[in-house]
Amino acid sequence: MESTTVWLVTILGVLAVVAFDFLVVVRRPHEPSFKESVRWTLFYVGLAVIFGVAMLAWAGPGKGVEFFAGYVTEWSLSVDNLFVFLVILARFQVPPRYRQRVLLFGVVLALVLRGLFIAAGAAALHAFSWVFYLFGFFLLWTAVSVAREGGAEEGEVEYKETALVALARRFLPATDGYRGGAVLVKEHGKRLVTPLLMVMIAIGTTDVLFALDSIPAIFGLTDDPYIVFTANAFALMGLRQLFFVVEGLLRRLVYLSYGLSVVLAFIGVKLVLSALHENSLPFINGGEPVAWAPEIPTWMSLAVIIVAIGGAALVSVIVSARTGEELPREHHHRHQDAQADEV
Repeated sequence: MESTTVWLVTILGVLAVVAFDFLVVVRRPHEPSFKESVRWTLFYVGLAVIFGVAMLAWAGPGKGVEFFAGYVTEWSLSVDNLFVFLVILARFQVPPRYRQRVLLFGVVLALVLRGLFIAAGAAALHAFSWVFYLFGFFLLWTAVSVAREGGAEEGEVEYKETALVALARRFLPATDGYRGGAVLVKEHGKRLVTPLLMVMIAIGTTDVLFALDSIPAIFGLTDDPYIVFTANAFALMGLRQLFFVVEGLLRRLVYLSYGLSVVLAFIGVKLVLSALHENSLPFINGGEPVAWAPEIPTWMSLAVIIVAIGGAALVSVIVSARTGEELPREHHHRHQDAQADEV
Protein backbone atom coordinates (compact mmCIF):
# COMPACT_ATOMS: atom_id res chain seq x y z
CA MET A 1 0.00 0.00 0.00
CA GLU A 2 1.44 3.32 -1.06
CA SER A 3 1.62 6.30 1.25
CA THR A 4 -1.12 8.93 1.40
CA THR A 5 1.25 11.44 -0.22
CA VAL A 6 1.89 9.17 -3.21
CA TRP A 7 -1.84 8.58 -3.65
CA LEU A 8 -2.57 12.30 -3.40
CA VAL A 9 0.10 13.25 -5.95
CA THR A 10 -1.09 10.52 -8.33
CA ILE A 11 -4.75 11.53 -8.11
CA LEU A 12 -3.88 15.19 -8.59
CA GLY A 13 -1.78 14.26 -11.62
CA VAL A 14 -4.67 12.30 -13.15
CA LEU A 15 -7.07 15.16 -12.45
CA ALA A 16 -4.66 17.63 -14.07
CA VAL A 17 -4.48 15.54 -17.26
CA VAL A 18 -8.27 15.14 -17.36
CA ALA A 19 -8.75 18.89 -16.77
CA PHE A 20 -6.35 19.70 -19.61
CA ASP A 21 -8.16 17.25 -21.88
CA PHE A 22 -11.52 18.72 -20.87
CA LEU A 23 -10.43 22.29 -21.64
CA VAL A 24 -9.11 21.26 -25.06
CA VAL A 25 -12.35 19.49 -25.97
CA VAL A 26 -14.76 22.13 -24.63
CA ARG A 27 -12.94 25.14 -26.04
CA ARG A 28 -12.58 23.68 -29.54
CA PRO A 29 -15.17 21.00 -30.32
CA HIS A 30 -14.16 19.27 -33.54
CA GLU A 31 -13.70 15.93 -35.19
CA PRO A 32 -9.99 15.14 -34.78
CA SER A 33 -7.98 14.00 -37.75
CA PHE A 34 -6.30 10.60 -37.83
CA LYS A 35 -2.83 12.14 -37.41
CA GLU A 36 -3.96 14.24 -34.45
CA SER A 37 -5.49 11.20 -32.77
CA VAL A 38 -2.36 9.11 -33.36
CA ARG A 39 -0.15 11.81 -31.81
CA TRP A 40 -2.32 12.04 -28.70
CA THR A 41 -2.57 8.25 -28.41
CA LEU A 42 1.21 7.92 -28.58
CA PHE A 43 1.49 10.68 -25.98
CA TYR A 44 -0.70 8.82 -23.48
CA VAL A 45 0.94 5.47 -24.21
CA GLY A 46 4.30 7.20 -23.69
CA LEU A 47 3.14 8.53 -20.32
CA ALA A 48 2.19 4.99 -19.29
CA VAL A 49 5.55 3.60 -20.39
CA ILE A 50 7.42 6.34 -18.51
CA PHE A 51 5.37 5.64 -15.39
CA GLY A 52 5.99 1.89 -15.74
CA VAL A 53 9.75 2.39 -16.10
CA ALA A 54 9.70 4.69 -13.07
CA MET A 55 7.80 1.99 -11.18
CA LEU A 56 10.50 -0.52 -12.13
CA ALA A 57 13.22 1.75 -10.74
CA TRP A 58 11.24 2.93 -7.71
CA ALA A 59 9.38 -0.18 -6.50
CA GLY A 60 11.37 -2.96 -8.11
CA PRO A 61 10.96 -5.30 -11.11
CA GLY A 62 8.02 -7.15 -9.55
CA LYS A 63 5.80 -4.09 -9.21
CA GLY A 64 6.89 -2.75 -12.58
CA VAL A 65 5.94 -5.96 -14.37
CA GLU A 66 2.61 -6.01 -12.50
CA PHE A 67 1.87 -2.50 -13.75
CA PHE A 68 2.68 -3.32 -17.37
CA ALA A 69 0.65 -6.55 -17.23
CA GLY A 70 -2.31 -4.66 -15.76
CA TYR A 71 -1.97 -1.78 -18.21
CA VAL A 72 -1.83 -4.01 -21.31
CA THR A 73 -4.84 -5.99 -20.07
CA GLU A 74 -6.96 -2.91 -19.34
CA TRP A 75 -5.86 -1.23 -22.58
CA SER A 76 -6.84 -4.31 -24.58
CA LEU A 77 -10.23 -4.53 -22.89
CA SER A 78 -10.72 -0.82 -23.61
CA VAL A 79 -10.13 -1.37 -27.33
CA ASP A 80 -12.81 -4.04 -27.31
CA ASN A 81 -15.17 -1.72 -25.43
CA LEU A 82 -14.73 0.98 -28.08
CA PHE A 83 -16.81 -1.00 -30.56
CA VAL A 84 -19.82 -0.80 -28.23
CA PHE A 85 -19.23 2.96 -27.87
CA LEU A 86 -19.20 3.19 -31.68
CA VAL A 87 -22.56 1.42 -31.81
CA ILE A 88 -24.02 3.77 -29.17
CA LEU A 89 -22.75 6.91 -30.93
CA ALA A 90 -24.19 5.68 -34.23
CA ARG A 91 -27.49 4.70 -32.59
CA PHE A 92 -27.95 8.20 -31.16
CA GLN A 93 -26.59 9.83 -34.34
CA VAL A 94 -24.14 12.01 -32.42
CA PRO A 95 -22.65 14.74 -34.64
CA PRO A 96 -18.95 13.93 -35.26
CA ARG A 97 -17.68 17.20 -33.73
CA TYR A 98 -19.34 16.38 -30.38
CA ARG A 99 -18.24 12.77 -30.10
CA GLN A 100 -15.12 13.83 -28.23
CA ARG A 101 -17.21 15.48 -25.52
CA VAL A 102 -19.33 12.36 -25.02
CA LEU A 103 -16.29 10.09 -24.88
CA LEU A 104 -14.52 12.38 -22.43
CA PHE A 105 -17.55 12.27 -20.15
CA GLY A 106 -17.41 8.47 -20.35
CA VAL A 107 -13.71 8.48 -19.41
CA VAL A 108 -14.26 10.77 -16.40
CA LEU A 109 -17.21 8.71 -15.17
CA ALA A 110 -15.23 5.51 -15.67
CA LEU A 111 -12.34 6.84 -13.57
CA VAL A 112 -14.69 7.71 -10.71
CA LEU A 113 -16.67 4.47 -10.81
CA ARG A 114 -13.64 2.25 -11.21
CA GLY A 115 -11.97 4.02 -8.31
CA LEU A 116 -14.94 3.03 -6.15
CA PHE A 117 -14.90 -0.53 -7.50
CA ILE A 118 -11.16 -0.82 -6.83
CA ALA A 119 -11.59 0.36 -3.24
CA ALA A 120 -14.43 -2.11 -2.68
CA GLY A 121 -12.55 -4.96 -4.36
CA ALA A 122 -9.36 -4.33 -2.41
CA ALA A 123 -11.29 -4.26 0.89
CA ALA A 124 -13.09 -7.51 0.03
CA LEU A 125 -9.88 -9.29 -0.96
CA HIS A 126 -8.14 -8.08 2.19
CA ALA A 127 -10.96 -9.28 4.44
CA PHE A 128 -11.95 -12.48 2.64
CA SER A 129 -9.40 -14.52 0.68
CA TRP A 130 -12.23 -16.69 -0.73
CA VAL A 131 -13.27 -13.71 -2.91
CA PHE A 132 -10.49 -14.89 -5.25
CA TYR A 133 -12.65 -17.93 -5.98
CA LEU A 134 -15.58 -15.68 -6.99
CA PHE A 135 -13.40 -13.48 -9.19
CA GLY A 136 -11.72 -16.49 -10.78
CA PHE A 137 -14.90 -18.40 -11.65
CA PHE A 138 -16.56 -15.19 -12.87
CA LEU A 139 -13.69 -14.55 -15.28
CA LEU A 140 -13.79 -18.15 -16.51
CA TRP A 141 -17.51 -17.80 -17.19
CA THR A 142 -16.89 -14.46 -18.92
CA ALA A 143 -14.12 -15.98 -21.07
CA VAL A 144 -16.47 -18.74 -22.25
CA SER A 145 -19.20 -16.16 -22.98
CA VAL A 146 -16.81 -14.02 -25.03
CA ALA A 147 -15.69 -16.99 -27.11
CA ARG A 148 -19.19 -18.43 -27.61
CA GLU A 149 -20.77 -15.11 -28.59
CA GLY A 150 -18.28 -14.51 -31.40
CA GLY A 151 -19.20 -15.00 -35.03
CA ALA A 152 -22.32 -12.94 -35.58
CA GLU A 153 -22.55 -10.46 -38.41
CA GLU A 154 -21.51 -6.91 -37.50
CA GLY A 155 -24.80 -5.63 -38.78
CA GLU A 156 -26.67 -7.73 -36.22
CA VAL A 157 -25.13 -5.91 -33.29
CA GLU A 158 -27.77 -3.67 -31.83
CA TYR A 159 -27.73 -1.28 -28.90
CA LYS A 160 -30.28 -2.23 -26.25
CA GLU A 161 -31.39 0.75 -24.23
CA THR A 162 -30.55 0.41 -20.55
CA ALA A 163 -33.12 0.83 -17.83
CA LEU A 164 -31.44 4.05 -16.67
CA VAL A 165 -31.69 5.62 -20.13
CA ALA A 166 -35.32 4.56 -20.40
CA LEU A 167 -35.98 6.09 -16.98
CA ALA A 168 -34.32 9.35 -18.05
CA ARG A 169 -36.44 9.48 -21.20
CA ARG A 170 -39.58 9.00 -19.14
CA PHE A 171 -39.00 11.65 -16.51
CA LEU A 172 -36.75 14.23 -18.22
CA PRO A 173 -38.38 16.45 -20.84
CA ALA A 174 -36.12 16.48 -23.89
CA THR A 175 -35.66 18.42 -27.10
CA ASP A 176 -36.46 16.87 -30.47
CA GLY A 177 -32.83 17.09 -31.58
CA TYR A 178 -29.33 18.22 -30.67
CA ARG A 179 -28.69 21.80 -29.65
CA GLY A 180 -25.02 22.10 -30.48
CA GLY A 181 -22.89 20.73 -27.66
CA ALA A 182 -25.38 21.64 -24.92
CA VAL A 183 -26.85 19.01 -22.59
CA LEU A 184 -29.37 21.39 -20.99
CA VAL A 185 -31.29 24.23 -22.70
CA LYS A 186 -34.20 26.55 -21.98
CA GLU A 187 -36.90 26.73 -24.64
CA HIS A 188 -40.36 28.28 -24.37
CA GLY A 189 -39.72 28.96 -20.70
CA LYS A 190 -38.94 25.30 -19.91
CA ARG A 191 -35.71 23.54 -19.00
CA LEU A 192 -35.07 20.67 -21.40
CA VAL A 193 -32.32 18.08 -21.75
CA THR A 194 -30.86 17.24 -25.16
CA PRO A 195 -30.11 13.81 -26.67
CA LEU A 196 -26.47 14.46 -25.76
CA LEU A 197 -27.33 13.80 -22.11
CA MET A 198 -28.98 10.50 -23.05
CA VAL A 199 -25.83 9.45 -24.91
CA MET A 200 -23.68 10.28 -21.89
CA ILE A 201 -25.97 8.21 -19.64
CA ALA A 202 -25.80 5.32 -22.12
CA ILE A 203 -21.99 5.49 -22.27
CA GLY A 204 -21.71 5.76 -18.48
CA THR A 205 -24.01 2.84 -17.67
CA THR A 206 -22.31 0.69 -20.30
CA ASP A 207 -18.91 1.36 -18.74
CA VAL A 208 -20.24 0.14 -15.38
CA LEU A 209 -20.90 -3.21 -17.04
CA PHE A 210 -17.39 -3.31 -18.50
CA ALA A 211 -15.88 -2.70 -15.07
CA LEU A 212 -17.52 -5.89 -13.80
CA ASP A 213 -14.90 -8.01 -15.55
CA SER A 214 -12.01 -5.58 -16.06
CA ILE A 215 -11.56 -4.98 -12.30
CA PRO A 216 -11.49 -8.70 -11.35
CA ALA A 217 -9.14 -9.28 -14.29
CA ILE A 218 -6.51 -6.85 -13.06
CA PHE A 219 -6.86 -8.02 -9.45
CA GLY A 220 -5.85 -11.39 -10.83
CA LEU A 221 -2.52 -9.85 -11.85
CA THR A 222 -1.79 -7.74 -8.77
CA ASP A 223 -3.31 -7.22 -5.33
CA ASP A 224 -1.81 -3.73 -5.03
CA PRO A 225 -4.69 -1.19 -5.22
CA TYR A 226 -2.26 1.53 -6.31
CA ILE A 227 -1.16 -0.46 -9.37
CA VAL A 228 -4.77 -1.42 -10.13
CA PHE A 229 -5.80 2.25 -10.06
CA THR A 230 -2.87 3.62 -12.07
CA ALA A 231 -3.12 0.88 -14.72
CA ASN A 232 -6.83 1.66 -15.13
CA ALA A 233 -6.18 5.42 -15.15
CA PHE A 234 -3.51 5.26 -17.85
CA ALA A 235 -5.60 2.87 -19.97
CA LEU A 236 -8.63 5.17 -19.75
CA MET A 237 -6.91 8.55 -20.17
CA GLY A 238 -6.07 7.95 -23.81
CA LEU A 239 -9.32 6.15 -24.61
CA ARG A 240 -10.96 9.15 -26.30
CA GLN A 241 -8.10 9.66 -28.74
CA LEU A 242 -7.73 5.91 -29.29
CA PHE A 243 -11.36 5.75 -30.45
CA PHE A 244 -10.63 7.96 -33.45
CA VAL A 245 -7.47 5.97 -34.27
CA VAL A 246 -9.07 2.54 -34.32
CA GLU A 247 -12.59 3.55 -35.43
CA GLY A 248 -11.85 2.47 -38.99
CA LEU A 249 -10.05 -0.68 -37.86
CA LEU A 250 -12.52 -2.02 -35.30
CA ARG A 251 -14.47 -4.07 -37.80
CA ARG A 252 -11.27 -5.72 -38.96
CA LEU A 253 -10.25 -6.91 -35.47
CA VAL A 254 -12.49 -9.94 -35.90
CA TYR A 255 -10.40 -12.27 -33.73
CA LEU A 256 -9.81 -9.86 -30.86
CA SER A 257 -12.56 -11.48 -28.79
CA TYR A 258 -10.77 -14.83 -28.91
CA GLY A 259 -7.55 -13.25 -27.69
CA LEU A 260 -9.43 -11.56 -24.87
CA SER A 261 -11.17 -14.81 -23.94
CA VAL A 262 -7.77 -16.53 -23.63
CA VAL A 263 -6.50 -13.72 -21.39
CA LEU A 264 -9.60 -13.74 -19.17
CA ALA A 265 -9.53 -17.55 -18.89
CA PHE A 266 -5.83 -17.51 -18.00
CA ILE A 267 -6.34 -14.86 -15.30
CA GLY A 268 -9.38 -16.75 -14.01
CA VAL A 269 -7.30 -19.92 -13.59
CA LYS A 270 -4.56 -17.86 -11.94
CA LEU A 271 -7.07 -16.45 -9.43
CA VAL A 272 -8.46 -19.89 -8.59
CA LEU A 273 -4.94 -21.25 -8.07
CA SER A 274 -4.11 -18.27 -5.84
CA ALA A 275 -7.26 -18.94 -3.83
CA LEU A 276 -6.30 -22.60 -3.43
CA HIS A 277 -2.78 -21.62 -2.43
CA GLU A 278 -4.18 -19.43 0.38
CA ASN A 279 -7.31 -21.52 1.03
CA SER A 280 -9.25 -21.00 4.26
CA LEU A 281 -12.62 -22.50 3.30
CA PRO A 282 -13.36 -25.45 5.63
CA PHE A 283 -14.92 -27.64 2.92
CA ILE A 284 -11.78 -27.46 0.74
CA ASN A 285 -8.79 -29.46 2.01
CA GLY A 286 -10.07 -29.12 5.57
CA GLY A 287 -9.58 -25.35 5.52
CA GLU A 288 -5.84 -25.68 4.86
CA PRO A 289 -3.88 -24.24 1.90
CA VAL A 290 -3.60 -26.62 -1.05
CA ALA A 291 0.08 -27.45 -1.34
CA TRP A 292 0.05 -28.55 -4.97
CA ALA A 293 -1.52 -25.31 -6.24
CA PRO A 294 1.26 -23.44 -8.11
CA GLU A 295 1.73 -19.69 -8.12
CA ILE A 296 1.93 -18.26 -11.62
CA PRO A 297 4.57 -15.49 -11.78
CA THR A 298 3.55 -12.09 -13.08
CA TRP A 299 6.13 -12.14 -15.88
CA MET A 300 4.44 -15.26 -17.26
CA SER A 301 1.07 -13.48 -17.08
CA LEU A 302 2.49 -10.53 -19.03
CA ALA A 303 3.91 -12.89 -21.67
CA VAL A 304 0.57 -14.70 -22.09
CA ILE A 305 -1.31 -11.39 -22.37
CA ILE A 306 1.03 -9.97 -25.02
CA VAL A 307 1.05 -13.18 -27.08
CA ALA A 308 -2.75 -13.65 -26.90
CA ILE A 309 -3.73 -10.06 -27.68
CA GLY A 310 -0.93 -9.41 -30.14
CA GLY A 311 -1.52 -12.71 -31.91
CA ALA A 312 -5.28 -12.12 -32.20
CA ALA A 313 -4.74 -8.62 -33.61
CA LEU A 314 -2.05 -9.80 -36.04
CA VAL A 315 -4.13 -12.69 -37.37
CA SER A 316 -7.12 -10.35 -37.78
CA VAL A 317 -5.09 -7.88 -39.84
CA ILE A 318 -3.48 -10.60 -41.97
CA VAL A 319 -6.76 -12.37 -42.73
CA SER A 320 -8.53 -9.08 -43.48
CA ALA A 321 -5.72 -8.04 -45.83
CA ARG A 322 -5.81 -11.36 -47.68
CA THR A 323 -9.56 -11.35 -48.17
CA GLY A 324 -9.48 -7.69 -49.21
CA GLU A 325 -12.66 -6.96 -47.32
CA GLU A 326 -13.92 -6.40 -43.81
CA LEU A 327 -14.78 -9.65 -42.10
CA PRO A 328 -17.91 -9.93 -39.95
CA ARG A 329 -17.31 -8.36 -36.56
CA GLU A 330 -18.17 -10.70 -33.72
CA HIS A 331 -21.17 -10.11 -31.59
CA HIS A 332 -19.61 -10.46 -28.17
CA HIS A 333 -18.61 -7.73 -25.74
CA ARG A 334 -18.94 -9.87 -22.67
CA HIS A 335 -22.68 -10.34 -22.60
CA GLN A 336 -23.25 -6.60 -22.22
CA ASP A 337 -26.69 -6.80 -23.80
CA ALA A 338 -27.94 -9.25 -21.18
CA GLN A 339 -26.38 -7.23 -18.39
CA ALA A 340 -27.66 -3.93 -19.80
CA ASP A 341 -31.25 -5.00 -19.19
CA GLU A 342 -30.40 -5.36 -15.50
CA VAL A 343 -28.93 -1.86 -15.02
